Amino acid sequence: MVTCYLRYIIDAGKLKEFEHYGKLWIPLVEKFGGTHHGYFLPSEGANNVALALFTFPSLAAYEQYRIKMANDPACQEAFKYAEDTKCIISYERSFFRPVFE
Repeated sequence: MVTCYLRYIIDAGKLKEFEHYGKLWIPLVEKFGGTHHGYFLPSEGANNVALALFTFPSLAAYEQYRIKMANDPACQEAFKYAEDTKCIISYERSFFRPVFE
């Protein structure tokens, strides 16, 4: 199991646009075999940092998702929405594996 952690720097004046973007991606990740754990929007503290977490059974499954989403029209529309609205300034992606008892 691998969890992708996305840390976004967003335009604080376009929070509604970013929230819409997040709502577009949740079902898309799940469509390709992932489990989305949600987007986390600014509340207290920095007003321009947002997070997203989603899990795939393995890094190989995540890589297959990346290949499939590159050719999926709905995914391309979501990317275009972010580009058109300029709600995302930058992002970084990290991967984690859980430790359970």
